[in-house]
Amino acid sequence: MKITELKIENLVRYKDQVYSLTEVYQQENAEYYVKIKNRKESLSVSAKLIKPLKINEFWLLKFGFIKTFASNHIVRFERPKESLKFDIDHDNLHSMSGLKLYGNSVNCKYVHQFQNLFCFLFGRDII
Repeated sequence: MKITELKIENLVRYKDQVYSLTEVYQQENAEYYVKIKNRKESLSVSAKLIKPLKINEFWLLKFGFIKTFASNHIVRFERPKESLKFDIDHDNLHSMSGLKLYGNSVNCKYVHQFQNLFCFLFGRDII
């Protein structure tokens, strides 16, 4: 995950817990650090230590998607108001997985990428 991909309020993983990004800063040694928080704690850690959260069914439902189709091979989630669809391919044999915006596939595997894209396209945060 590149530091340039992050914005304030992005959700990230640190030591198997979910945190919200509150600040990005650079030390004198040129290393980037981030301030992150969750309900339990606020921390300041090296940006190298945070990891992206992979989009899965939990996150799609949390972001207001509705499961509209399910088979043994694929599950589809939709947000009709914004014409967003997200397919999860259980077989991982095809390039069917991923976000579709107005019918076009968009490379978006991680929660922070989706948060940024949603904010850019619709002018508001997803959560």
